Amino acid sequence: KDSTTGKYYDCSSHMLWVGERTRDLDSAHLEFTRGIGNPLGVKVSDKCTPEELIQTIETMNPRNIPGKLSIIVRMGAEKLRTHLPDLIRTVQREGKAVVWISDPMHGNTFATENGYKTRDFEAIRAELRAFFDVHEAMGSHPGGVHLEMTGDDVTECIGGVSDVSEETLKDAYNTTCDPRLNGVQALELAFLIAEGMRRRAGLPPL
Repeated sequence: KDSTTGKYYDCSSHMLWVGERTRDLDSAHLEFTRGIGNPLGVKVSDKCTPEELIQTIETMNPRNIPGKLSIIVRMGAEKLRTHLPDLIRTVQREGKAVVWISDPMHGNTFATENGYKTRDFEAIRAELRAFFDVHEAMGSHPGGVHLEMTGDDVTECIGGVSDVSEETLKDAYNTTCDPRLNGVQALELAFLIAEGMRRRAGLPPL
C-alpha cells in the first residue's frame, strides 16, 4: 500500500499481465489485478469472444483508466484477420480505453522433427502485418509489439535474412525457455514495422 496515495501496488513488477490460459473470468488472477494500481496486460487468442473481452476489461480496469490496460493479441495471421475486427469493434462500441499490442511470437511456435521448439520468421512477420492492416481498416491504433529477442547471434527462430534453417537450429540454440529472434532478425522486423508505420502516415519509404 502506497503511504501517500493509499493505493495498492504489486511491487514484484512494474507491468503485470494475465496469460491466455489463466484469464478465466472467475479466476483469482483477474480478481487480484482489479485492486492494484499497476499497469496491466491480458493476452487473448482467437478463443476470446467479444463478450468475454468486455467482461475481462471491466474486471481488470473497472474505472476505465486510459493507458492502464493492454490487450496483447496472439492469434496467428489468418485467425487474427478473422477474429480481431470483432474484438476491436466491440471495444470501440463500449467505449473502453485499452492499448492494443501484438504478440506475434506465441501463436507461431512449433516443434521440428528433430525436437527443437522454434518459430518461423515469416509467420511472425505475417501476423505483425495482419495486426497493422486490421487496425488501419478499423480506424484504431496499434499501440505496441511484444517480441522475445536477444542481441546475440543465436539460432532459435528459423528464417529471415540470417537464413536460420531447421538444420542449423542446433548451431546456437541457447535458450532455456522459448525461442528468441536473434539480433539480425529483430532488426529486420523493426525496419519492417517502421516502413509500415511510415506508409500509414503517408511518409516516403526510408
